[in-house]
Amino acid sequence: METYQISPIGTIRSPYKQKFAIPRQPRLIPEARAQLEFSGEFKREEFIRGLVDFSHIWLLFRFHGTADKGWSPLVRPPRLGGNAKKGVFATRATFRPNAIGMSAVKLEDICYINGKLWLELSGIDLLDGTPIIDIKPYLPYSDSIPEAIAGFADTRSETELEVYFSEQATEFCIKQQKKFPDLHQFIAKVLKQDPRPAYKKSKGGIQNYGMCLYDFNIKWKIENNINTVLEISHQ
Repeated sequence: METYQISPIGTIRSPYKQKFAIPRQPRLIPEARAQLEFSGEFKREEFIRGLVDFSHIWLLFRFHGTADKGWSPLVRPPRLGGNAKKGVFATRATFRPNAIGMSAVKLEDICYINGKLWLELSGIDLLDGTPIIDIKPYLPYSDSIPEAIAGFADTRSETELEVYFSEQATEFCIKQQKKFPDLHQFIAKVLKQDPRPAYKKSKGGIQNYGMCLYDFNIKWKIENNINTVLEISHQ
């Protein structure tokens, strides 16, 4: 078979510094802002002329965080509790033969300053440092299919989790409002998605976790379907 060499056109700078806590689909958390920084020859304005007329775009990218772990014909979708196996081409799992993914995200702004070109995006679901291999405009008349059937993922997943913030966590978010005005809501929505591994969700008792968003360390616990953000600190 023929092989192809693909070079990235840019890199994503996102608040998700680790795979843990990234939402499993795009646009589930509108407060998740990111930048797509163009690189090399693609930093020219000609490449994005006319893109400003579109509200959303498709990002084609490489799952660089898991690509070195190989791929599998069968995977265990988190949506099914991590128990049932499905063919990799019947899922959006990261362990794919070519490690290519796609996300439809909102285009907030286009910036070109001092020879640097980047896109401001929201609703992102990509790890910081993700290489982007292509961009395509989202076309509502063609890309949106209301009558489509989505198999085991036919409905948007919801959790019954409640999210509360400690006094320290609340005060920390308030102090960050100038640079991160949506930090409180962003963290709450990330935890509402329940980022825990599937096998952890059936366990009782108190479970303690930590994650990195932006340059912050966030510690929280979950007990009886209640998430409590215990502490937020700078890295």
